[in-house]
Amino acid sequence: MMCQVFLKASLPAPVKAFVMAPTPAPVVGAYIVFAGACMAVYHFVAEQEFSSILTLSVIVQCLGSALLCIQVLSSGSAAGISANSLKLEVLAVGLRLSSTVWLNGYLPMDKSGDHVYQITDMVTLSMLLFLLHYTLVVKRGTYQASEDSCSIAPMVFVSFLLAALLHADMDDNPLFDTFWMAGLFCGVMAVLPHLWMIMQSGGYAEALTSHYIMAMAVSRVLSGLFMWEAREDITSKHWVTGFQHGICTILFAHVVHLLLLCDFAYYYAQAVSKGGFGASVKVGPQAVFV
Repeated sequence: MMCQVFLKASLPAPVKAFVMAPTPAPVVGAYIVFAGACMAVYHFVAEQEFSSILTLSVIVQCLGSALLCIQVLSSGSAAGISANSLKLEVLAVGLRLSSTVWLNGYLPMDKSGDHVYQITDMVTLSMLLFLLHYTLVVKRGTYQASEDSCSIAPMVFVSFLLAALLHADMDDNPLFDTFWMAGLFCGVMAVLPHLWMIMQSGGYAEALTSHYIMAMAVSRVLSGLFMWEAREDITSKHWVTGFQHGICTILFAHVVHLLLLCDFAYYYAQAVSKGGFGASVKVGPQAVFV
């Protein structure tokens, strides 16, 4: 009773709405588990080394995939899930793993880079493959194929072409340096089919789909912070003398990903502030929360 009086008397209306809005228990559980995992890795595995922020970025990405799994399993439907986006994410994580499971060039320097980083990516890849199977096989009747019409073949081609030209040389292996960079580009472009599908579906995004998209953005912010901090150490074979095109390309890719999500992030923040974490997002000039 005292708590309710405090909420009614002391908090601004938007904050009060956020605090009082119901949140599904599985979502709360997922956030608690992954927050605990981040703290454990940072404090006990990485011993508070800054480089562990790169491991935290893949843990947040894993959280996003877990939230999508919760959505499809709780609803029993693949509606709102972009298979094309999942394909790009599978390719992105797979290409990253092709480098990080046996080469050290793009790993954090602390102990979390020994096993935690790779295991987290493997768990994420497993969940993404499960989601693809669920969407295209188990619940194909609920999959919105006509709305998921954004072609990914040109994106994959451009990703590999640019990666072959602009990759860094941290692995000291042109093939796997190219694979890692192509994975980065595919991860950046993976948001486009999902955003396209949302707009084709009338601008609505389910709550957990929205959390997934924003988890990808947070993951990119964390990895971008690491890359910025390590910018002096990331080298490439010069196309132009004195210009390290590899790190510039990596940082630019991170910025592009965030720019693509700026508009969506605005409507997401609006919906969450009014309806809590269980609110769906409406993207567009008549945006509301549901």
